[in-house]
Amino acid sequence: MKLAKRNLNNFSIFSPMFNDFNRELLNWGNSNYSSTSTTVPSVNIKEDGDTFEVEVAAPGMSKDDFKITLDGNLLTISSAKEEKNEEKRDNYTRREFSYQSFHRSFELHRDVVDQDNIEARYENGLLRLTIPKKEEAKQKEPRLIEIS
Repeated sequence: MKLAKRNLNNFSIFSPMFNDFNRELLNWGNSNYSSTSTTVPSVNIKEDGDTFEVEVAAPGMSKDDFKITLDGNLLTISSAKEEKNEEKRDNYTRREFSYQSFHRSFELHRDVVDQDNIEARYENGLLRLTIPKKEEAKQKEPRLIEIS
């Protein structure tokens, strides 16, 4: 079983020839309004016999910047970070601010994932979620069947 990415902006009414036109001019299918996807962190999903591992590349953040929710079988990783700087001098005031946010959602299979034991950790710019599988969904060794 695999994790399935949930795509909330799936407009397929135009032929593939118009995909770039839609994305660039109308931002359809591009929820972060960036043609380079620079505001959405990259995600790797790995599966082994016992777990799924989700890695989110988010350097320069702290663990308090993330919000991870599980609503039914929809896992959402999001962040909103705002910075403001103000410098006052005798004859001027300089203000700078920045804001960055993202959210990524993944649909988990209820009959495969052990939702009560999901773990998350953040270190060295990488957010890692370990999503264990239920016992009955884990990959088992092949069973040898005796011939009588």
